[in-house]
Amino acid sequence: MWIEKLTRISFLLAVLASGALAGDQYLIRTRSAKINEVAVRHGLTVVRAVPVPAQNLFVVQLPKGADARALAADRDVQGVETDGLAKLPEIGPGARRLASISALSGLGKPLPADLNGVPVLADYVSQPAVQVVNLPAARTFTSGGGIVAILDTGVDVYHPALKGALVPGYDFTRNQDGGSELSDLDQSTSTILDARQSTSTILDKSSFLVVNQSTTAILDQSTSTILDHAKLPAAFGHGTMVAGVVRLVAPNAKIMPVKVFDGDGSTTISRIVAGIHWAVDHGANVINMSFSTTEDSKELRDAINYANSKRVVCVASAGNEGERTTVFPAGYGVIGVGSTNDLLVRSSFSNYGNKLVDLAAPGEEVITLYPGGHYAAAWGTSFSAPFVAGGAALLVQLAANTDQSQAAHALDQANWIGQELGAGELDLLAACVYRATHGR
Repeated sequence: MWIEKLTRISFLLAVLASGALAGDQYLIRTRSAKINEVAVRHGLTVVRAVPVPAQNLFVVQLPKGADARALAADRDVQGVETDGLAKLPEIGPGARRLASISALSGLGKPLPADLNGVPVLADYVSQPAVQVVNLPAARTFTSGGGIVAILDTGVDVYHPALKGALVPGYDFTRNQDGGSELSDLDQSTSTILDARQSTSTILDKSSFLVVNQSTTAILDQSTSTILDHAKLPAAFGHGTMVAGVVRLVAPNAKIMPVKVFDGDGSTTISRIVAGIHWAVDHGANVINMSFSTTEDSKELRDAINYANSKRVVCVASAGNEGERTTVFPAGYGVIGVGSTNDLLVRSSFSNYGNKLVDLAAPGEEVITLYPGGHYAAAWGTSFSAPFVAGGAALLVQLAANTDQSQAAHALDQANWIGQELGAGELDLLAACVYRATHGR
């Protein structure tokens, strides 16, 4: 009985600490058989059930003037928290503008290359970041395995560089099968991405797209006059760019698009929780989460614990406020990833602190995929995290049973660089050697 009372008090304190206003949406835990009774007692509107084991998590709307503390004190309610917002690290007033045109001056000539039998841009596969993380040497061990779930804005499922790499995903913004990022475009904007006008993809330094306040250069001269970013959703392309980094690092791994963000870069904790559970239950071995929230969510923490209990490796970006701070899910014991430039210097925008950041990886001028068959140069911890997620997929091929702890220990065999960036700069060769020699 006293344990039950202490638990209920902790719920009350959590509700008070959240500062949530009456009328907000909340996540509540109660048995499915009790949700209607609870709703009637408190005048709740049940918005939806969140698909988790036991089906006992619900999003509800409190009526105006209602007191959330009364809901938390209800004996049939096991947990209450606001259905808080999460953001992509490159969005919001605290995020820093990250780059300039001159940063692209070092890119090479537009030559074709091969990635796992698929023709791609040479600048993509031979960019400096590949050497920084020791990827070519790691490939002597593995080219990746398993499934990497990308919880993001979706993925361009028709991108030529992703041919043969995708497994079925889900769109939690529309509650339907899929996960295509292109669903955020209407007919008038989809033509902006039409890459069929030219088969030659070359670097055009004059064409820029701003995605969530990070500077992203579109690398296709044929679209320099029609890629009007003002007509595209604010966060459009983010998920495809993240997936492109995973594809680069682990070309034999499969990519699972789990769309939990709208095109404007917004989402809720309930969507993320549902996305994590869906990815785990549909065979993901690794989950990449290039987003952050400052709200400490028990439900999000529990979802990550669920993933870890099923031997799923979770990786998250550290955020782009340039501060020693804590954001979630990177602060939940997942592998939190900060950003460096190619000289192993911490990016000015990268959050830091050894309690938040476990590893660093390149996050400036990362050449990756962009919807419509294009390529882009991107800046942000969003694009550092998938280097590590791809690294985890390399480990999965070496040992299919690789779990969170085993992956963390292997990836911690990094190039120590200080700067409050955890174990240091990602070294994929060292990680693969460690995993290969420390049991299967």
